[in-house]
Amino acid sequence: MGTLSRKPLSEQAVQAALESLDGWSIEGNAIHRSFEFSSFREAMSFMVRIGFEAEDMDHHPELNNVYNRVRVSLSTHDAGNTVTELDTELARRINHLSWI
Repeated sequence: MGTLSRKPLSEQAVQAALESLDGWSIEGNAIHRSFEFSSFREAMSFMVRIGFEAEDMDHHPELNNVYNRVRVSLSTHDAGNTVTELDTELARRINHLSWI
C-alpha cells in the first residue's frame, strides 16, 4: 500500500477520488456514505469489519448506527479534520467490504 499522505487533499483531488468511490459524497470537511442492511446483526457485523480495516490502517472513522443503517464519515483529525489519502483509501476498503 505504501505510505498514504496525511496532507489535506485539494477540493479537486477529493472530487476526483469520489468519482471512483461509489456511494460516497463530500459534506463539509469529510466524506460520507450510508449503508442499509437487512438486520441489526448485519449492520453490526459490517461495523466490526470496518473496525479491522481501520485498525490495520491506524485510521479510524466516525460510525453511526441506527438499527440496520450505518453511516460512515471519514476525515483525518491530525490534518485539521480534512480529507486525505487515508480517507479515500479507507473508503475504498469499506466499499470492498460491503455486500449491499
